[in-house]
Amino acid sequence: MAELHQTPTSLCCCRKPLPVSGARRVGDTGRPPVGLRPESLRCPLVDVASASNFRCFQLRHFHLDLRLNFAVKEMSGWLVLDLIPVHPGVHTLVLDSHCSLLIHSIDCKAPGSGQEEPMSLTYRVDPFTDYGSSLNISLPPAAVRPGRLIQITIRYSTTDGPAIWWLDSELTCGQSRPLVFTQGHSVCNRSFFPCFDTPAVKSTYTATIRVPDGVTVLMSASRSSYSKQDRVFQFSMDSPVPSYLVALVAGEMQHVDVGPRSRVWAEPCLLSCAVKKLGGSVERWLGVAEELFGPYLWGRCDIVFLPPSFPIVAMENPCLTFIIASILESSEFLLIDVIHEIAHGWFGNAVTNATWEEMWLSEGLATYAQRRITTEAYGEAFTCLETVVRLDALHRQLRLLGDNNPVSKLQIKFEPGVNPSSLMNLFTYEKGFCFVSYLSQLSGDVRRFDRFLRDFISQFQFKSVVADDLIDYFLCYFPELQDVAQREGLEFERWLNGCGPPPYEPDLSAGGALIRPVQDLCDLWTRSDAPNLSALTTFDLSAWSTFQIVLFLDRMLDHSPLPHDVMLSLSSCYSSLFDGLNAEVQIRWLQMVVRNTFHPDVPRVRAFLHKHTSRMYTVPLYEDLVAGVLKCVAVEIFYQTQRRLHPNLRRTLQQILFQTSSAATNQNSSSLSVISPSTPPPQPTATATASAATAGTTAAIALRDVNVSA
Repeated sequence: MAELHQTPTSLCCCRKPLPVSGARRVGDTGRPPVGLRPESLRCPLVDVASASNFRCFQLRHFHLDLRLNFAVKEMSGWLVLDLIPVHPGVHTLVLDSHCSLLIHSIDCKAPGSGQEEPMSLTYRVDPFTDYGSSLNISLPPAAVRPGRLIQITIRYSTTDGPAIWWLDSELTCGQSRPLVFTQGHSVCNRSFFPCFDTPAVKSTYTATIRVPDGVTVLMSASRSSYSKQDRVFQFSMDSPVPSYLVALVAGEMQHVDVGPRSRVWAEPCLLSCAVKKLGGSVERWLGVAEELFGPYLWGRCDIVFLPPSFPIVAMENPCLTFIIASILESSEFLLIDVIHEIAHGWFGNAVTNATWEEMWLSEGLATYAQRRITTEAYGEAFTCLETVVRLDALHRQLRLLGDNNPVSKLQIKFEPGVNPSSLMNLFTYEKGFCFVSYLSQLSGDVRRFDRFLRDFISQFQFKSVVADDLIDYFLCYFPELQDVAQREGLEFERWLNGCGPPPYEPDLSAGGALIRPVQDLCDLWTRSDAPNLSALTTFDLSAWSTFQIVLFLDRMLDHSPLPHDVMLSLSSCYSSLFDGLNAEVQIRWLQMVVRNTFHPDVPRVRAFLHKHTSRMYTVPLYEDLVAGVLKCVAVEIFYQTQRRLHPNLRRTLQQILFQTSSAATNQNSSSLSVISPSTPPPQPTATATASAATAGTTAAIALRDVNVSA
């Protein structure tokens, strides 16, 4: 997941299609089932987030050969693309790139053409958006023939664009060695290597990574090897993946096997805790998922825990899931996040949304699959409780945004220049989940729908699809349901392109035994007067699960501001208990403290922000502090802790505290000075103020109320 950034203010349904060309078609399996809508009746695929001419070529394979230089924070080497032109007359290759990526030279070979020596090519770099540029390469007409392989070699270097996160040793958990990781979702990997940076294109890849002594390299790859003498790591991904799922981490990493096909990687100081938290659960979850959705296609299912600077909660890189170490505090949230990423092995990685405007195809299906897995492994009541927490958050966001906000659509059409990451929100997950649940309900039996999903994966594995592929396959699979697409009030068109809440939500009454006590306690506390102690004795929060306490605090936050005497009683009853619980509980209580300006517990806010340096726990509290009368507290804490924050997070907090322009936050720039307390805060410009007025509220909503993994 990528975290939700500022919501764009300009959304448009009008897009000009790319010229028709013959790259591999979305959803093309070579054997379409009878009854599916003919491909010729569909509009040509448009990905407005990519500058590339990906439809003009078939990408067979690519190879990366990079040297990592931690001293200067640079990756340098070359990329080899194996391409097959699709149509005659194509003499330019356009790749997605980024201003942080420096091209040194480009050459071309055409094996079997009689021209074995590489030919030097001319190129130019043009601006595209604030998150990327276009690399235009002139191809030699004599070497380019439809159906004939050409090899393009690009020598380049890159520092720390949006995909590449260099951590000084002070920012790692062990604070002994530096670390670097990449994060490609959704359109960041164009700053890692030039590519067709669109989920519509998949290919295999290999990589050679050269590192200093003592550095371990991991990648999202099927196989790996290491030459200690040469300090070279070799990787091979044998199944086709889109560019955003190519990931790398390098640093002081150790591992422990936790199953026959899974191991946990982490810095040495974290490893024992991570292994203890996961134990043998990963293999159990994989087994349940395979019973439901068919064989796991990726071989390995390893997990690497990254320092708090990791910008999101988790990322489903195939064979190697990235997870933020901060989540280790909460066993229940860790369980959900790992299972969600496992579910992506089928939904998102094996079958992928073809454009970022249909991100729900990956996230909605993965969320449904995650909940099928937890239902089988932990029971329906647990799954219903977790679902209620998330659907509560969805409706909370709807109340703040309004039912007519276009970001509440499943299929969001956006103009060129809008960063797809800005559309990563709860609707992608939870409204998508509700639609898939509705399809399951239509099928008449959850097991029957499991079989449908298993066959859907088998039909479209390693392909990229659009919503029509899923819906057409569903209607073909269940021919008796041909009329349901137009059922009044629940039309598929309304599901996909209508604003507002989901037209249907699944029955969650099976979680009543866990959910009812939470609501009963909320009702006690939200009456006009604080409840008497005798009424509270029947509610033992120390015996509640994390999700029950989180649901309680979320619903109490919905009633804020609360009377001071109620806050005083809440603190007296629970604050000491919350001190001993995990960060997911603590941050919600501290948000109540801040939103109610409850000064007696402000020291707890200070202690929390001194301890936690991850975006997921700092940004929501800073936003709440600035929104109220405690901004001076936020500024003081920032001055005291800024040296322990990653420059990107430091920049975000400066923007929150001092209302600076958001333009810089779209890039992972190389440096940011530390502000001293004597430095006057930057004054907001008129443009920045206007931007904050139109879009800043939505950003605050997203960061405060949404905690999503990829």
